[in-house]
Amino acid sequence: MSGSRASIWDADHRRATVGLLTLITLVAFEAMAVGTAMPTAVDELDGVAWYAWTFSAFLVASVVGMVIGGEVGDRRPPRPGVLTGVALFAAGLLIAGLAQSMAVLVLGRAVQGLGAGIVIVLLYVIAGQAFSSELRPRLFGAFAAGWVLPALLGPLASGVVTTHIGWRAVFLGLLPLVGAGLAMLVSAGPGHAPDPDAVRARSSNVPWALLAGAGIALCLYAMQRLDLVAAGPAVVGAVALAAGLRRLLPRGTVRARPGIPAVIASRGLLAGAFFGMDALLPFVLTEQHGWSASTAGLPLTAGAVGWVTAAQLQSRLSTMPRPRVLRAGFVVLALGLAATATVAVPALGGWTTYLTWAVAGIGMGLGMPSVGVLLLDQSSEAERGANSAAFQISDVTASALCVGLAGVLVAAAADGGGALWAAVLTAVAVLTLPALVGVGVAGRTVPADQGAPAPATTLAAT
Repeated sequence: MSGSRASIWDADHRRATVGLLTLITLVAFEAMAVGTAMPTAVDELDGVAWYAWTFSAFLVASVVGMVIGGEVGDRRPPRPGVLTGVALFAAGLLIAGLAQSMAVLVLGRAVQGLGAGIVIVLLYVIAGQAFSSELRPRLFGAFAAGWVLPALLGPLASGVVTTHIGWRAVFLGLLPLVGAGLAMLVSAGPGHAPDPDAVRARSSNVPWALLAGAGIALCLYAMQRLDLVAAGPAVVGAVALAAGLRRLLPRGTVRARPGIPAVIASRGLLAGAFFGMDALLPFVLTEQHGWSASTAGLPLTAGAVGWVTAAQLQSRLSTMPRPRVLRAGFVVLALGLAATATVAVPALGGWTTYLTWAVAGIGMGLGMPSVGVLLLDQSSEAERGANSAAFQISDVTASALCVGLAGVLVAAAADGGGALWAAVLTAVAVLTLPALVGVGVAGRTVPADQGAPAPATTLAAT
């Protein structure tokens, strides 16, 4: 079938598309819903002291899962690996949903994270195998749409279920989605393994993933304490994280070397800038302007709508080079972030965030699909898994650290008796910086000797 007539919904791609979108939606619902149910679960299990670990365990395990997924994707057909990842994710849901103690709940979250990390990386490997370069912008536009329903309904549905049925139903109720998505994806065929001669002999990076995950957890722990005791974990965590990332990310990622390193750096810049402020907004609207908990989340919905709208738009910009679309995304994201500083003005009541966060969402809708397309177009088949793993690790690491940093700024203002508005302005300035850096990095997301992205078969990862 020719590229001009092919579609992600045609007979050759329909099952794979539906399976990928179902699993994306599953991961999205879990991300949106669990946070709402967790306070009730922790209270019932009398484990407030363990609260942060329910998220840290998921995060650390997901980094390990991403590395495992990347290694599997570079050596074997990806769909059996997805089966294993989804089975682990389902087992984690079951363990957490039936937990009678906080230790078991944390264990369930770790198993979930391991499975989720494997799945999210292998979905990119499958996308690279099953969809041509021409179809990938549309596929990533559909991926963005897969987050809309969870963003709109996830927290509300989770709150209703938690209140009227119980927090356990939030975990156990996701299990049917697991089976549905897996059935569709597996029925599309097993995929194929890379050419053994093209696979480089590489030692496993799982130990380095454990080191990096532990480093992230220690850094977040130090950010939460904000006292002298935090200095030790902060130093150890920073060293562990740096050592782990040095092995997990392509050489030159920090310097945004042209090609794959700049693509992976761009993913982290996008995620850190957006999600750092996304996590802070509801708190500011509640504390600064007195909004209710339910109302304070509505600007985030506006951001999700902007994201999806722009993601559909970028899928139609076939004549525009991807780096230009990515640069436009960074510019719009920076504008949206900078304008969100108006949330600190008491007289405005926070209402401007509906518009400013929708603008930020538009920037993400242009940027996130573009970096996904650039990644797959420039990854050789033998390194698609490793590059996809690095791509996701960049996202997770930058998001976690920027969310933690935003929290530190606000907490420091509260503990020191400072004005919240000053902390918010500082956070906005700090989080806008990665978006501005990304404007320059976007032009480096193709190899130096290439003027525009080339088909995946002609470029090798560096």
